[in-house]
Amino acid sequence: MTISLKTPEEIEKMRVAGRLAAEVLQVVAPHVVPGVTTEELDRICYEHIVNVQGATPANVGYKGYTKTTCTSVNNVICHGIPSEGKVLKDGDIINIDVTVIKDGWHGDTSRMYYVGTPSVMARRLVEVTREAMWKGIHAVRPGATLGDVGHAIQKHAEAQRFSVVREYCGHGIGKVYHDEPQVLHYGTPGAGVVLQEGMTFTIEPMINEGTRFTKVLPDGWTVVTKDRKLSAQWEHMVAVTADGVDVLTRIPGDDNDAFL
Repeated sequence: MTISLKTPEEIEKMRVAGRLAAEVLQVVAPHVVPGVTTEELDRICYEHIVNVQGATPANVGYKGYTKTTCTSVNNVICHGIPSEGKVLKDGDIINIDVTVIKDGWHGDTSRMYYVGTPSVMARRLVEVTREAMWKGIHAVRPGATLGDVGHAIQKHAEAQRFSVVREYCGHGIGKVYHDEPQVLHYGTPGAGVVLQEGMTFTIEPMINEGTRFTKVLPDGWTVVTKDRKLSAQWEHMVAVTADGVDVLTRIPGDDNDAFL
């Protein structure tokens, strides 16, 4: 397995792409309301990336995928496909996942949104998932391992009696969309790839209300919880620095970054 190490100059280019992706998630936020379709949310994201940012939506055409975002609602774990038929309703939770390409470099991030007023369980799941992502991020430093990162996420989620999805994971990223290494969201401290300065990857835990088991729908993309209970996901793209971690998809002042 070859893991590419990025120069400081390359990481700055990734930060530009990462902040553009984060900006898309901020722009679409006011539109995530009861009655909107996931197709409309996708259109808003596409138009902002292409017409305002002058960037490229990485998902369009990727392995045959036709949309700009993945929109995963309630029991959808990941890769939900935007459609006119999916209308958001009060109490839903939704993950919007977007990747932007700018000057050849990828910026990949996702976040959860509440549609109207969520249930107590939905709110707790979303918040614990966000906390778990940050626990993983805080474990990143040179000399630490990917097992340390996965363990930090798993320990936090399972302490709250939630489960960690194991079939889908974070990934290396740069000029290549999905690169080495694979970043599991569970693990054993001290195990796995040893982190080095210049590594760049995503941390994107998928946490389920019920069991961890998954099912892929007939469309070949949409992944749902086998028990039909809720799932949540948050994602940031990070770089390993000389003494810790740099979050490349962070916009200063964003409330979702309260744990850094």
